[in-house]
Amino acid sequence: MENHIVEELQIPSGSYHYAGFWMRFWAYLLDGIIIFSINGILVKPIFRGVGISLSDSGIISPYGITAGLIFYLYFILMTKFYSQTLGKMVFGLKVVPLKGDQLTWGTVIFREGIGRYISATFNFLYAVVAFTPKKQGLHDIFADTTVIHERTKIVEGPAYS
Repeated sequence: MENHIVEELQIPSGSYHYAGFWMRFWAYLLDGIIIFSINGILVKPIFRGVGISLSDSGIISPYGITAGLIFYLYFILMTKFYSQTLGKMVFGLKVVPLKGDQLTWGTVIFREGIGRYISATFNFLYAVVAFTPKKQGLHDIFADTTVIHERTKIVEGPAYS
């Protein structure tokens, strides 16, 4: 009787399994929880400790500016250095450029900065991911990137013998 081997392989360049809307949604939701936690555990106590008001509402408040900076820096730095955020890591997703080998600073800043701003402003446009062949959001289309499943399971041999 043969042993069936199940192995995890890195996906070779060009043969990507694109991540769809729901996988990306869950990863983004987890990233949102992480960012919310960072703001609640670190930023709010520091602001309270130095006497900066948290009751000012709006984006132009000191807390709003700081929270926005943390949001964008989290996505920009994680995507540039790891090609994935913590949410994407948990779900096995990775941002890849469609042209070139690595994500450049320009691509990442455009995708995560400007692209996220557009997606956050017009939430319904994020649904574009579900309808494009490479499962790209508008920020991916503009930046020539996509999100893939980092690993895939390959089963060698017949399923039954």
